[in-house]
Amino acid sequence: MTGSGGFIGSHLATKLLDIDCNLIVLMKELDKNSFFSINNLEKKVKMYYGDLREFDEMERIMRREKIDTVFHLGAQSQVLRALEDPRSTLDINVRGTWNILEACRKNENVKRIVVASSDKAYGIHKKLPYTEEFQLNASYPYDSSKTCTDIIAQMYAKTYGLPIGITRCANIYGPGDINWDRLIPSTIKSLINKEEIVIRSDGTPERDYIYIDDAVNAYITLAKNIENVKGEAFNFGSGKPVNVLNVVNTLIEISGYDIKPKILGKSKGEIDRQYLDSTKAFEKLNWKAETILKDGLTKTYRWYKKIQQL
Repeated sequence: MTGSGGFIGSHLATKLLDIDCNLIVLMKELDKNSFFSINNLEKKVKMYYGDLREFDEMERIMRREKIDTVFHLGAQSQVLRALEDPRSTLDINVRGTWNILEACRKNENVKRIVVASSDKAYGIHKKLPYTEEFQLNASYPYDSSKTCTDIIAQMYAKTYGLPIGITRCANIYGPGDINWDRLIPSTIKSLINKEEIVIRSDGTPERDYIYIDDAVNAYITLAKNIENVKGEAFNFGSGKPVNVLNVVNTLIEISGYDIKPKILGKSKGEIDRQYLDSTKAFEKLNWKAETILKDGLTKTYRWYKKIQQL
């Protein structure tokens, strides 16, 4: 697995260990504040430290470990950082993807590959919700890096017959996300510390949110069904868009802290409205999001409140 030290990867690693997988992980460095580290996962997996951009290292690990299943989640995932440094973001996300898939192509043991794309890969469309037939039409740096990731994965599946499935997930939230640029963890951090809550946008942008457990289930379900859906991409979302201000106000209600957010109205490089149609995932994979947003936000808030490491 790549990206195991990240928010989603940490939860996916936890679940794979729960079902007795022999887990090999690659990460550039271990963040001691990550969900991965907090849960001592480094003691339960075989770890390699390396860079996705180092092809020879990727190929060596795969051959040495006789890896049969690959979850490729490794990426520079911060939208604001991508705006500030598009070159590095594209280098990591795009070159990292073709390195992993080329290493898979040269490893006869690989039987299934799940590649993390994103709903951001669709870019801006007037018609909503997005279905898998929509053109990938990204404009901004992070979004474009995911469009490239998606297209490269499709190319390896169609040209070389690699057993690849592609996830296009909505905004994933839950315990353990330490990317403080993201709406939900940053709001929770401010609430717990009794600080001013700042919304970069005007509060109206709409997003589709899914709880981390539903996302992890999506990854594993897709991997189990690769043989029947090789080369296909799937939307994984709730299909229920919620605006930014509504999410923040729900968290304020959960916290019991009487405060009004400060709305800056200055966000740049982000899509105004996006949400997914996950009908295909339900029909082909029997997957659907199970967690109601308020329930998921409550679980998330309570986790951060409990650890008190903000």
